[in-house]
Amino acid sequence: MGHPPLEFSDCYLDSPDFRERLKCYEQELERTNKFIKEVIKDGNALIAAIRAVFQKTCVCCRGDSSFVTGSAMDKNKNTPRSPFLSGYSSAVQKFSQTLQSFQFDFIGDTLTDDEINIAESFKEFAELLQEVELERSMMVQNASDLLIKPLENFRKEQIGFTKERKKKFEKDGEKFYSMLDRHLHLSSKKKESQLQEADLQVDKERHNFFESSLEYVYQIQEVQESKKFSIVEPVLAFLHSLFTYNNLTVELTQDFLPYKQQLQLSLQNTRNHFSSTREELEDLKKRMKEAPLTCKLPGQPTIEGYLYTQEKWALGISWVKYYCQYEKEAKTLRMTPMDQKPGAKQGTLDLTLKSCVRRKTDSIDKRFCFDIETNERSGTITLQALSEANRRLWMEAMDGKEPIYHSPITKQEEMELNEVGFKFVRKCINAVETKGLATEGVYRTVGSNIQVQKLLNAFFDPKCPGDVDLQSGDWDIKTITSSLKFYLRNLSEPVMTYKLHKELVLAAKSENLDYRLGAIHALVYKLPDKNREMLELLIQHLVNVCEHSRENLMSPSNMGVIFGPTLMRAQEDTVAAMMNIKFQNIVVEILIEHFGKIYSGPPEDTAAPPVPPPRVAARRHKPITISKRPLRERPVFFGASVEDSGGECDGVPKPRSHGDKPVITRPPVRPPDPPCRAPVPARLEQRPDLIAGTAEEMPSSVVASRTKFFETASRRGGSSPSPQGRIPGDES
Repeated sequence: MGHPPLEFSDCYLDSPDFRERLKCYEQELERTNKFIKEVIKDGNALIAAIRAVFQKTCVCCRGDSSFVTGSAMDKNKNTPRSPFLSGYSSAVQKFSQTLQSFQFDFIGDTLTDDEINIAESFKEFAELLQEVELERSMMVQNASDLLIKPLENFRKEQIGFTKERKKKFEKDGEKFYSMLDRHLHLSSKKKESQLQEADLQVDKERHNFFESSLEYVYQIQEVQESKKFSIVEPVLAFLHSLFTYNNLTVELTQDFLPYKQQLQLSLQNTRNHFSSTREELEDLKKRMKEAPLTCKLPGQPTIEGYLYTQEKWALGISWVKYYCQYEKEAKTLRMTPMDQKPGAKQGTLDLTLKSCVRRKTDSIDKRFCFDIETNERSGTITLQALSEANRRLWMEAMDGKEPIYHSPITKQEEMELNEVGFKFVRKCINAVETKGLATEGVYRTVGSNIQVQKLLNAFFDPKCPGDVDLQSGDWDIKTITSSLKFYLRNLSEPVMTYKLHKELVLAAKSENLDYRLGAIHALVYKLPDKNREMLELLIQHLVNVCEHSRENLMSPSNMGVIFGPTLMRAQEDTVAAMMNIKFQNIVVEILIEHFGKIYSGPPEDTAAPPVPPPRVAARRHKPITISKRPLRERPVFFGASVEDSGGECDGVPKPRSHGDKPVITRPPVRPPDPPCRAPVPARLEQRPDLIAGTAEEMPSSVVASRTKFFETASRRGGSSPSPQGRIPGDES
């Protein structure tokens, strides 16, 4: 299990449980910060060791006798005594151990296949580093730009910014609760104007503290999610530089390139899921700022929050702060003390409510008070709420005498899945397939909001619904695709229904790939007829769009990112639901990739999806790997290079022949290519001697641009490898 999501609604309540969960995030953030520091420290040490070896190698090539003496061979042990090689070896070992020690924590209860690949990547990197150390390969001189600066920027800009948010959060919290304590001790006998002014001050500080809490929770979760690619990408680029500047690592580079490409695809897919989830979270955060009390999560108490209780002692009366949770159906009140004195053994109180009565203002020198009676205690218990509105909410939940008035909640105008809707979807699909299949970024590129509303208002006009010609030049492709997405997202119920949402997400979370497909296949035929008809219409269209991915750069994975939140959504607006958007994307991706099988007919047994096998066998999906391939026998060079020995050396295995393919464990389904700006050349006819995919076919990303630079630099600066050892796809 990963970290439970931090709900934005909890920022308003600021419960002890919320603080505990927030503390877990802070501890994980500090662990990540410490790890990045270790990577920077060990990376600097490794780079310094490589530079030292490189400089001394250059001195040796000029015939400096002092270096020859310093790196002389021990004739008996046949091993070098050079302190530089020893320092380099220690630096590699320390760096690989640091990578291997880090473990990704995640939000939610399940990882996607791409996130599994990312989570296992550091272990793979560590194994590769140890193999490179055995071959004494060398890195590029300016590798610090690939590793140190991005990590340092992430640590300072992202984690540092999060810490600043934390300071503001704690400062505003301390200021608010301090003012609240003073406010609650105000006498009710003061002038009404003074009391009103004090109320306004408390409300202002409460609002500031709530906004600080929202911003801090949003920022800490954003860093937690973005580190998956922000930390891995620099290390991935740094590792790639290990294999491109030395002829001894040509075969290793051939083995590494497919893994690197697969990992880049996983990183890009994870980044796409992150962007999609981030947009939904920003919208939820905005709505929470406008109406923080309108969100009620299922399974939570009827009302909860802080209350002060009057307790009588021998020496007087004191007010003790409790965090209270009340369940209306069972009439149970749980009170957790928050201001326990050292040595006190007072625990949580579980009480059963009998009655609740508002306390008259002139009967007590405190404001916002009400009395309750319970079965477990004799007499009344006097409670103080945080404000008049808060007291009303508590008394309404406890069936008190105070009347409660709720402000109406405005709801966005909804659309229906009716005949006009089907007509609109079919017209949009026909327009896109007629003139937009080759448009780059179709459905990803957003149209003008003004034009979208104009089209929707014209098409759904009650006087003449559907009387719009989308084939005319008045409507461009961006407007049509954005209007289609707007219509589907604003249906009163999503196409794949609220009822089946949890089952579909659970199916996508399964580790068994066959179960994923079988369960989703069965669940599709549980949809209502009109929903299944609409889904088939849309998925068939998306399949047609993806068939032109060479022109429009839209793969099934990209379509999943766009239509996952459009065709599926949870009934409740929570952070936990937003974290499942990546699995909604996977559901749509599976529907596109297996459209023919799913819509060829219902499965044999549609009563229930197939039951996944028990967790006794290994997972069906295995992370992509390179370090577990069968290792070749490698020659041991003692300070000499291949050029020094004329290109041949005893015990050197021949370069891999064109008929041999690299032994790499691949994922069961190759992740789709992310979009890129560069035109994609026609794919060459597949030959057994070519590694799947070429460097030019890689997506345009930060890592791709950096690794391409080093591959080009290695061909210009160093000697070109032999034709047999040349990496396919590296020709410019």
